[in-house]
Amino acid sequence: MNNRIEGFDVARALAIFGMIIVNFKIVMGADHGNTALMTFSSLFEGRASALFVILAGMGITFLTKNKQHRSSHLEKLRVQVSLFKRAILLIGLGYLFTLIWPADILHFYGFYFFIGLISINLSDKNLLRLTIAIILTFPLLMGVVDYEYGWNWETLSYQNFWTLDGILRHQFFNGFHPVFPWSAFLVFGMWLARQNLLERATQKSIFTTSLLTLVVIESAFYGLRVFAIDNSEIGLLKEEVIFLFSTAIIPPLPQYMISAICSSMLIIIACVYIYQKNQQSHLLKYLAKTGQLSLSIYIAHVIVGMGIIEYLGLFDTSSIEVALLSAFGFCIASIVFSNTWLTFFKSGPFEMLFKKAVS
Repeated sequence: MNNRIEGFDVARALAIFGMIIVNFKIVMGADHGNTALMTFSSLFEGRASALFVILAGMGITFLTKNKQHRSSHLEKLRVQVSLFKRAILLIGLGYLFTLIWPADILHFYGFYFFIGLISINLSDKNLLRLTIAIILTFPLLMGVVDYEYGWNWETLSYQNFWTLDGILRHQFFNGFHPVFPWSAFLVFGMWLARQNLLERATQKSIFTTSLLTLVVIESAFYGLRVFAIDNSEIGLLKEEVIFLFSTAIIPPLPQYMISAICSSMLIIIACVYIYQKNQQSHLLKYLAKTGQLSLSIYIAHVIVGMGIIEYLGLFDTSSIEVALLSAFGFCIASIVFSNTWLTFFKSGPFEMLFKKAVS
């Protein structure tokens, strides 16, 4: 069990590092510079955060798995009450966080947790069915609601965010990580954690299936984009083609969701497998401890990391080289801090506060 947890912690560290790269790139306006580095940084967009949510779903299963199999209704109720408290805390903390970081994911997490707490007793098949249903809900909503309403895409700002209509629309449909369809990642993570991911046959099966599906999805939609752009008689503008047939995070259409799920599974399986094979690796142990402080690092990368960036006058003025150097520097600092902190404490600073608040 120890290997399994630490393998997931490594994946969690990689997810938070990817989010740091993406967010530093955004706030620093790093839309120019070395082409290879621009391509490298784009690989994390919509993928690191998806991995983070899937791992959160897996965490729910690990939190409940021992109690789910007990007959006591009271035990199950206690787990659901704990998840309810976590959801409320995340929503409150997240909305406060949006005052300094509009692209915050924590308040979305809270609503994902509401879906998680009502799903913990579902069978494996029903978790997958719910995942599919949530994914398909989004394109149905796009058919009746204007996805771009409220957005200024040039500045990535959202109009009337603090109105009731703005909050509901942003939270559930067209925000950075809307409940529909992003909560599907969490539900899928709950299913994934029920699989025997320590078993070699399961690892091979999931890895192979994920890789093949990822290649098919990406290749097929790349082909569709090229075909539609080259055949103007179809009647779609280039911007419309990219919008409809993209596998990027905006908009989070089914092809993006499936692709992100597959890439996340590849990372998770790889982390578990590599950790099993290299349990004495100091680097992996450092990363595993860093993953245990993911909430603290997420908060710190906004308050501390972006605070330093603003102080140095690097907002909206930097190249991709400077943005990546800043992100890597913060990631290294996070590793050092996490391993030093855990020498004296059992969990991270915000993790401890969070646990006390929901206990």
